[in-house]
Amino acid sequence: MADADVVRAALVQAAWSGDTESMIAKHEEHAREAARRGARVIGFQEMFNAPYFCQVQDAQHYRWAEPVPGGPTVERLRSLARETGLVIVAPLYEVADAGHYYNAAAVIDADGTVLGVYRKHHIPQLPGFWEKFYFRPGNLGWPVFDTAAGRIGVYICYDRHFPEGWRALGLAGAQLVYNPSATSRGLSAHLWRLEQPAAAVANQYFVAAINRVGREAEYGDNDFYGTSYFVDPSGRPVGEPASDTEEELLVRDLDLGLIEEVRRTWAFYRDRRPDAYEGLVRP
Repeated sequence: MADADVVRAALVQAAWSGDTESMIAKHEEHAREAARRGARVIGFQEMFNAPYFCQVQDAQHYRWAEPVPGGPTVERLRSLARETGLVIVAPLYEVADAGHYYNAAAVIDADGTVLGVYRKHHIPQLPGFWEKFYFRPGNLGWPVFDTAAGRIGVYICYDRHFPEGWRALGLAGAQLVYNPSATSRGLSAHLWRLEQPAAAVANQYFVAAINRVGREAEYGDNDFYGTSYFVDPSGRPVGEPASDTEEELLVRDLDLGLIEEVRRTWAFYRDRRPDAYEGLVRP
């Protein structure tokens, strides 16, 4: 295994601390620790600097939104990237202009450059997940960002139930896809253990699945169960998952050389039939 193929990657699952300042500060410290441990890229959970306020429908929560880029959180993370040399995947609530709000993620390169934004495409409207009240559907496609740590894509939370975006990221050359989430114990918990590994196999890249952890009682009863993890292109876990009750930083070595190896073994991209799929997108 050539060292050049190995990227040390990190993710953070965090408990809501009660305010934005302390939430950002704890993520900065996790990032500094990841850098000390040799990581080159780190990803945070869905809307990392805020509570998961979508458990309720209340217009006061529009206040969490900020421009991406140009807002205070992204500017602070640009400085953090320059300080640590980390690529940072930072999900947060974006206001693009008056009345246009998105569940988004900024991708910041190791030199502090904002490479772009991913906006969540699939927006749920379910008890405890009232997201259509707050967000428009994403309209920037499925970008893959050329970073200092490789080709990185993002797919946010509820997106993971839809195979099309996973495939679009693979076709665009993603090597690692961060999937920041806020999912609670209940009907979909078993899907957490199978959907991202299945997507990694079907599309033959690494996936970083990130979940929040704990309850945010001021906003609702959702019990976020953590268990964040990395999975390789053959669907195998890279190390153990994180705790289901405690905040945690995971740092794992990802051998990007496995992508080519798996694609040669399981030639899914060769055997695709896009000529036969046109009916899948007809209304």
